[in-house]
Amino acid sequence: MSEPQTPPLTDSPHAVSWNDPQRELAFTPWLRRVSALRGLVPETLRLASADASFRRYLRIDASGGEGVGSFIIMDAPPDKEDCAPFVKVAGLMQQAGLNVPRVLEWDPALGFMLLDDLGARTMMEAIEPADPAANLPLYLRAVDSLVAWQAASQPGVLPVYDGALLARELALFPDWYLERHRGIQVEGAMRETLDSMFHLVIERNLAAPQVFVHRDFMPRNLMMPANPAEPRLGVLDFQDAVYGPITYDIACLMRDAFLSWDEEFVLDVTVRYWQKALKAGLPVDSDFGDFYRAVEWMGLQRHLKVAGIFARLTLRDGKPRYLADTPRFIAYIRATAARYRELAPLLRLIDQVEGTLPASGYAIGRV
Repeated sequence: MSEPQTPPLTDSPHAVSWNDPQRELAFTPWLRRVSALRGLVPETLRLASADASFRRYLRIDASGGEGVGSFIIMDAPPDKEDCAPFVKVAGLMQQAGLNVPRVLEWDPALGFMLLDDLGARTMMEAIEPADPAANLPLYLRAVDSLVAWQAASQPGVLPVYDGALLARELALFPDWYLERHRGIQVEGAMRETLDSMFHLVIERNLAAPQVFVHRDFMPRNLMMPANPAEPRLGVLDFQDAVYGPITYDIACLMRDAFLSWDEEFVLDVTVRYWQKALKAGLPVDSDFGDFYRAVEWMGLQRHLKVAGIFARLTLRDGKPRYLADTPRFIAYIRATAARYRELAPLLRLIDQVEGTLPASGYAIGRV
């Protein structure tokens, strides 16, 4: 729906649908104003992508003919999404030399933002899953961006990834994956096991030195530059950045939510990251074995959290496609828990929940 004096944008063949007519009503005049300022072509508006939050991204062409380029519009309802962190982190990343979209126009009250378009092809789409070695140059470009980001770190700028936040994230696993998705009543011995395991995971991860953390640094959020002369991958989805464990982003990159690698390739890239981090003066362990163990413990926290998030996206937000990747996270959790003796109780719990072992010792299912 649009203002009466002007034709609706939805008349175009690239129409973007709106669930909220009032939001469409607010968007139409905003787009007309920005199009006049920036030379955009409103009738080329189309959906670019949507993410796991309430944000979505639209693509729109610039006027002037083929080859002029396009821009991205972020649609982020202000009652559901705060765009201020996105703007702040974008500025920090630009200062660090990363290839991130500039914020060209922003209306905080409406939640509409015009951004540079970093391209339509993600790193995930460029990866050759069947040939790990062929992807090494691509991953090293990602590592270069990560090291540059971490090298710009300073305390007191971003929210701290502290014990309270780590604990809230871990709670997503029992609350959403076990109770809501699996229908398991988390109490008694199971609750005691989870509490003790979570305390240990938090303690280990808080021991890591702190740097800037992207918090979702993975191939789906890294973009292949349209200009072949641009060596830097584009970086997106950084609005949740924090100041936290240096192990987090490399764990995220190599233990991906949507793609799994053999440990040989994971080790290869991780050791190359570690070498570059040492050379850049970042506070990584001087012994790679110690560093890799810390990365695994950090990855474990993320995997537990994401299993809960994917269940929540399905059950609360109506996005079932995410739950299909949950077995990948259970496999990550099992692999790490099996490697460390201290995590044996967690491994037994997971195996019983997933049906790998008999359900003895915990109240599996609702009674």
